[in-house]
Amino acid sequence: MELVEKEEPKVHSKCLKMIVPVRDALDILSGKWKLPIIISLSFGNKRFRQIANEIPNITDRMLSKELRDLEENQLVKRTVYDTFPVTVEYSMTEYGKSLDDVIDALCEWGTEHRKRIAGKDI
Repeated sequence: MELVEKEEPKVHSKCLKMIVPVRDALDILSGKWKLPIIISLSFGNKRFRQIANEIPNITDRMLSKELRDLEENQLVKRTVYDTFPVTVEYSMTEYGKSLDDVIDALCEWGTEHRKRIAGKDI
């Protein structure tokens, strides 16, 4: 009994050390639109309308809000060019590019899950 009591706080501590950062990551990336926006921008810099056209059913208002959130969290950079009319371009920051492996892993897992559950490829 003693051994279990001594190990329990260690397990609890390890569990929390995993839960807290995963929760933080999910808080930043949660929602229906953030990952699709990040994926769109991972294929290169884009203007607002280009992103909107690549993501079915996203409204301009939602895209604008999500881009602001991603910019606030330093994942996306907004560049305004002094042209007439003004040109605005969005790109992934170096910090945002650190999500590439995570997104690749999610894509791989999602593909396998789709095959397993639905029995079909994309």
